[in-house]
Amino acid sequence: MGNGRAVARPVPDTRPPVEPTPLHPRPEPTGIRQSLADALGFVRKRLAGDYSVDEFGFDPQLTDNVLMPPLKVLYDKWFRVEARGTENLPADGGALVVSNHSGTLPVDSVMTAIAVHENTATSRHLRMLGADLVFQIPVLGALARKTGQTLACMADAERLLRSGEIVGVWPEGFKGVGKPFKDRYKLQRFGRGGFVAAALRTGVPIIPVSVVGAEEIYPKIGEVKPLARLLGLPYFPITPTWPLLGPLGAVPLPSKWYIEFGSPIRTDEHDPADADDPAVVFNLTDQVRETIQQTIYRLLDQRPGVFRG
Repeated sequence: MGNGRAVARPVPDTRPPVEPTPLHPRPEPTGIRQSLADALGFVRKRLAGDYSVDEFGFDPQLTDNVLMPPLKVLYDKWFRVEARGTENLPADGGALVVSNHSGTLPVDSVMTAIAVHENTATSRHLRMLGADLVFQIPVLGALARKTGQTLACMADAERLLRSGEIVGVWPEGFKGVGKPFKDRYKLQRFGRGGFVAAALRTGVPIIPVSVVGAEEIYPKIGEVKPLARLLGLPYFPITPTWPLLGPLGAVPLPSKWYIEFGSPIRTDEHDPADADDPAVVFNLTDQVRETIQQTIYRLLDQRPGVFRG
């Protein structure tokens, strides 16, 4: 017989278990520890073959982890590059960056590539079109391929643009980068406008870029033509420090740089067949060149000094 009392049953605890908080939580790696962890991770991936290279030989992992960091120091601390108009760089899709060229050595192209990488939300890489000579030089040619550069030919340029890359071209070529210091900031001829034809065929915008500061890093006051011919170079420069100071003369002067990305010039409003119309190509080429030249004059007028700013 029951005694008439209800027996209380225990209510099960349905709350999720709480992990005990450690007395001394492990701190997230920062500074040198983080850099060391990143470096070890990079080495492990390289040894395991866990990286990709595209059809042009571009190795983004090597570029971002090994080559970019020291160049970024040069960009930030030595030349103190001030990039303007970066909102004109597309977040995605193809575009053709066209810039003036100067400085005796083509350091300006590398700094422009850093500016693109550092000022796009997805850290885009500038796929630079280089002269034959670049890829004929031992070590340098291989590094150029690894960083995404390719030969300055129409077929490669159009393939990269159609695949949605930002492509960089310097139409002055060696005439621009190797001009004497007395002709600084005066644009040379832009050739036949092959870059415009590539943009017209692919319908991508042309972004004119003006660089001020590069002319002063190695002021070219002369050249040794016999030695240039012997070495197979377009010129062998003489500067106030080279070859007089030997290896020390190869250190660029710390001029203050400005890189301005101009408003995009649309080509998708044209028919792709206009790429074969000399008048259209000439007019667009002249528009790009004049835009760059006038922007250079404006930047020169605004800068406080060659090394200040």
